[in-house]
Amino acid sequence: MVDVPRQRPRRIKRLRPVGDGELRLHHRVVHGYRRAYRMAGHGPVLVLIHGIGDSSATWAELIPDLARTHTVIAPDLLGHGASDKPRADYSVAAYANGVRDLLSTLDIEQATLVGHSLGGGVAMQFAYQFPERTERLILVSAGGVGREVNPVLRAVSLPGAHLMLSALRLPGMGVQARLFAHLMRILDTDLGQDAPELLTLVDALPDATSRSAFIRTLRAVVDWRGQVVTMLDRCYLTEGMPTMLIWGDRDSVVPVRHAYGAHEAMPGSRLEIFEGAGHFPFHTDPARFLSLVEEFTSTTGPADWSRENWSGLLRAGRPGSAAGQPDTAQNRAAERDMREASERSAT
Repeated sequence: MVDVPRQRPRRIKRLRPVGDGELRLHHRVVHGYRRAYRMAGHGPVLVLIHGIGDSSATWAELIPDLARTHTVIAPDLLGHGASDKPRADYSVAAYANGVRDLLSTLDIEQATLVGHSLGGGVAMQFAYQFPERTERLILVSAGGVGREVNPVLRAVSLPGAHLMLSALRLPGMGVQARLFAHLMRILDTDLGQDAPELLTLVDALPDATSRSAFIRTLRAVVDWRGQVVTMLDRCYLTEGMPTMLIWGDRDSVVPVRHAYGAHEAMPGSRLEIFEGAGHFPFHTDPARFLSLVEEFTSTTGPADWSRENWSGLLRAGRPGSAAGQPDTAQNRAAERDMREASERSAT
């Protein structure tokens, strides 16, 4: 395993100012649905993909800095933010297709993808479906690399979730939820690190349409046992694609041990741990996050994809798979774990 760098890289010199007008929401109609996005800056393209229940607003304070050296595109995924919320396919694969289609309408062929939480799973799926369009991957507290997830999300995937979320909108419930969040912070729990952002996600579900889209999205990736999709069985395909993983060591939504597992499964990947941060490390320490993104994109070249190399990786298969391996108890156990992951693959 590659050593985890602990030193913070120096900030790269800022190049150009970004006006407030560039940060406003734009809209494109794709397949008959109105999709919102923010777009700013000039240069190599960065696509920022938010997590479940969130929106492009989560990146708002980072976009001006990133847009000094990049063209930054931050979409509101379908069912989120200011985008339409139809009764539609909210699977990870469908979201990857949606990102591809939005980029196509903007005449963008290739990009570095930065994905947070669910958005990390979407970014990985995009790289799997469209490797020729993916220059780099930056995965932030990403879903899709392990079964574990916060019990609250597992509960919301159960029948009756609509009533549960509706109850949070009743008079007085908001005050109680904030008091609970404050207590979690006083007790210095991991959940307390993420409570303010998680409460903001609840506030972003003001009506039945928003709540329905949220539940549909959640059930596409989570059930009562945990996460139901994974990319671990295909992470070896990122060989040759610059990949950086960023995680908070106190993440209460997706445990930090998922970061180490993904790092080991992705050849040549880089891992950065934000000590004391929860599920939103880019909110906890935005200066370090910006420095890492700027340094990573400026010191690595875009993935050199070719059909021949992709075919070769697929033929060779995942390192350590059963083919050609000794029939030991350890290998049989590892293979059982991977078969379980394969059952949850996002194809």
